[in-house]
Amino acid sequence: MGKIKKSLALILVVLISLFLVPIPEKCAKAAEESNKVYVKIRYCKKDSDYNNWNLWVWEKNKEGKQVNFSGEDDEGKFAVVETTKESESLNFIIRKGDWQEKATEDEKVDLQNGNVEITISEKDSGINREDKVLNTDFAKVNLKLHYYRYKGDYEASSTEGWVNEGDKQDYDFKDTDDYGKVVDITKENINGSKDISFIIKNDIANERKINLAYASNKGEINAYILQNDPNVYYYKDQPIRNPKITYFKLDSLNEMTFKVNSEIKDYNDIVLKENGVSISGSRYKIGLNSDNLGGKIFMRDCINLNSTYTLEIPNYESLNSSYGNILGTKTFEELYKYNGDLGAIYSPYKTKFILWAPTAMDVKVILYGKDGKDYLSAPQKIIDMAKGNQGEWTYEEAGNLDGVYYNYLVSVDGQEKEVVDPYAKAVGVNGNRGMVINLSTTNPEGWNEDKRPVLNSPTDAVIYEMHIRDFSIDENSGASLEYRGKYNGVWQKNTVLPGSDIKTGIDHLKELGVNTVQILPMYDYATVDETKENNSQYNWGYDPKNYNVPEGSYSTNPYDGKIRIQELKKMINELHKNGIKVIMDVVYNHTFSAEDSSFQKAVPDYYYRHDSDGNFTNGSGCGNEVATERYMVRKFIVDSLKYWVTEYHMDGFRFDLMGVYDIETMNKIRSELDKIDPAILMYGEGWTGGTSELPDEQKAIKANCKDFGTSQIGMFSDDLRDGLKGHVFTENAPGFINGQEGFEDTIKFGIVASTEHGDIDYDKVNYSKEPWANEPYQTITYVTCHDNYTLYDRLQKVEPNASEGEKLDMYKLAAAIVYTSQGIPFMQAGEEFARSKCDEHGNLIDNSYNSSDTVNKLDWNRLKSYNNLYEYYKGLLNLRNNHKAFRMNSEEDIQNNLKFLENGKDFNGNNVVAYILNGAAVGDNWGNIAVMFNASDKDVDVTLPMDDWTLIVNKDKAGVDEIEKVKGNKITLPANTSYILVDTISYEKNK
Repeated sequence: MGKIKKSLALILVVLISLFLVPIPEKCAKAAEESNKVYVKIRYCKKDSDYNNWNLWVWEKNKEGKQVNFSGEDDEGKFAVVETTKESESLNFIIRKGDWQEKATEDEKVDLQNGNVEITISEKDSGINREDKVLNTDFAKVNLKLHYYRYKGDYEASSTEGWVNEGDKQDYDFKDTDDYGKVVDITKENINGSKDISFIIKNDIANERKINLAYASNKGEINAYILQNDPNVYYYKDQPIRNPKITYFKLDSLNEMTFKVNSEIKDYNDIVLKENGVSISGSRYKIGLNSDNLGGKIFMRDCINLNSTYTLEIPNYESLNSSYGNILGTKTFEELYKYNGDLGAIYSPYKTKFILWAPTAMDVKVILYGKDGKDYLSAPQKIIDMAKGNQGEWTYEEAGNLDGVYYNYLVSVDGQEKEVVDPYAKAVGVNGNRGMVINLSTTNPEGWNEDKRPVLNSPTDAVIYEMHIRDFSIDENSGASLEYRGKYNGVWQKNTVLPGSDIKTGIDHLKELGVNTVQILPMYDYATVDETKENNSQYNWGYDPKNYNVPEGSYSTNPYDGKIRIQELKKMINELHKNGIKVIMDVVYNHTFSAEDSSFQKAVPDYYYRHDSDGNFTNGSGCGNEVATERYMVRKFIVDSLKYWVTEYHMDGFRFDLMGVYDIETMNKIRSELDKIDPAILMYGEGWTGGTSELPDEQKAIKANCKDFGTSQIGMFSDDLRDGLKGHVFTENAPGFINGQEGFEDTIKFGIVASTEHGDIDYDKVNYSKEPWANEPYQTITYVTCHDNYTLYDRLQKVEPNASEGEKLDMYKLAAAIVYTSQGIPFMQAGEEFARSKCDEHGNLIDNSYNSSDTVNKLDWNRLKSYNNLYEYYKGLLNLRNNHKAFRMNSEEDIQNNLKFLENGKDFNGNNVVAYILNGAAVGDNWGNIAVMFNASDKDVDVTLPMDDWTLIVNKDKAGVDEIEKVKGNKITLPANTSYILVDTISYEKNK
């Protein structure tokens, strides 16, 4: 009986498992489908001229992409973007071509409410936007289904289409168009349906679905189908119709990989050619993949890397080989590792041109004239270059070539392309031609005496992040009209807000107390047309074109390659004279365009990471990522940074998306810069902008900061940033300063600069569950930067019902925490006077990378409106700059001399953080310093470890001057307030 029961039980388990196994998969698919969101964006132009207009769309933390308008109806052109609720929001801009014009600024779509239809209309009064629920509720749908078969064998094909199971009907492909065969299908009474399903006979067995989101407002829709392709396309040019070889790469010295878009029936007819000559079948072996959609070719002899191999398959488009995985192999590195100089090496008697292009069949140097304004002139000379043993091509031209424009002509992969020298030190307008340059002629007066300002420790730095155009473009900046938005506008002296004695510009920086400026990208970038000097053009500059050359739009003459160099050096020299270091924001992690970059044209696919299908990977979120781990890529980055330090006297570098870089490269950079000046600052974003092919353990991310040892390579603390003001990618999420409980240990973690400290419960830290910094100078402490909303605008979003005074109390609380924390403090330009980014329509802009000057300029008038806030910031910086206790150099000092007070013992209340600093132990002339932050809406009584204190910071005033004396060790900390107190004995002794 027992055996029978066990058998029945076993049968029951099996039966249950049989029924249960498919359910999770179905549920997962249903959940995935319900998570999808379709956004239909319609554009209605008054003149109905839609030629070359398109959409630029992006989701949070993802790359932007172009989307073409796919449909048209009586309301205008439209496109449909598929996304998910998890993305939270979708942004789009309607533009012409590649940013020739913009019809809109950044438009945001909330995805949480599901499918939406947005109509952007041109009206006499301006641009009008209308949002409504996406309509798929048609009484009748007219579907035109286009079908393509590779061999034109449509005889046995028909389609069975339905809206629901009881609606199945057969349709024959009778008509023909320039795509293939076509059938018209009309479905009525489909109200409530989201799609039309169909199966094509003599094709894949799975059903395909036409999404009604792509239908016009009259229920008309075109769909394009490709033989054996499960996808449905809504753009005629999307599907690749011809049988073709889509991928043919060299992966090693003996192996090639290929892929096709249509199944190979017989590989015996495959032909492999070298430089146009067929290779005997005995010299290679072919192995097909199980799906017959690709395979590998194994060579008996070594592949010649300077040959062009061609793969031919009957009835398929042939394809020439390109370099695949072999580019990242040790074999390739050992063959072509080059350690010499590159670029145009100038002397008064000759110039030597050197380009590294090991895979090129031929390279020539093109010499143009010296007239920068004639930037479309024909070449004066085209000369063959000689190839060396490590892949370098060289040529020497006699005479003094100072000011001569030049490029290279590179033949590779069967194509000849003109290439700007990746090592160019000067360029013409828009960076389309390199320029030979005698750099000694670009030095401003006093340049040889220029010296970097000295800071005793990296934690002595106070970093002010600024954009050159933003800084002086405002008419109230005090800068001369011809210098506004230029290098010269940064350093112009004695500027004031018109009609006042309020200092602006460089004098403002000195008065504020910053000693370091970080400048958003000022190398030559791609998206501003330098020939349109009088047009208001704007970009942050995270779109690199020529890495070793200053941006031309900031110079007074972009046509002369020398002027931009002279003016940037002058700017740096003047900042140095005023005791201000200069940090350069560098973006070696990606280029503006991979295909059009000098890297890709010179050595295709070497400088970038790729996935298994040969596509550029996207760790940067910008469509490509640079392969920093490769020898010659690492050499380029190191050479470039050393050049900026030695030629321009740069004081440091901020690395955009440093997580895309490998650890070895970052350590190499540090060691090489140390040989020049160990005081050069290095820091960056310890994360990526997308999914990178670089293994996590090799990425220069926060979790791997331990691999930097005690080297000064810093990372931004997004822990503290979001702990203070809420998650930046959740628009209304509150943080500590908004009174949100649960962030106390996150704030403590920020205060100790991400180092190890026994008073912190790391399980309660919002992101990092363990310390990631080895030393305090490896943490950049901040609350806001150029990304996302300004702090003032963030408070507008999170606290819409708070009064202006209440918001400013929160603002000051954040500032007090940042500038009294350990680590290296950092602020966004204008933060000190409540910078706001508001467009002409009253919209707050969180991503102003290409917005107008109206949005991005520093509004110097706010210095007057928010003078109290400015004075508060000035006082905090004065406090920090004069007291070592806030700038400790080591983790050990912090552990020994910073002690947090305990909730339940020293005070009672949440959303309070308080601690005591032993200043005397770290060389401060103040003994004990009490620092307290109350972000709650209630006063809190605090017991201090000793008697008698002097208050120097409260919510109204900050600095080093006495506000009031406190007797005993009991103090009431008011709501929404910061208090900093010094023990009265040491304070009075050192007044």
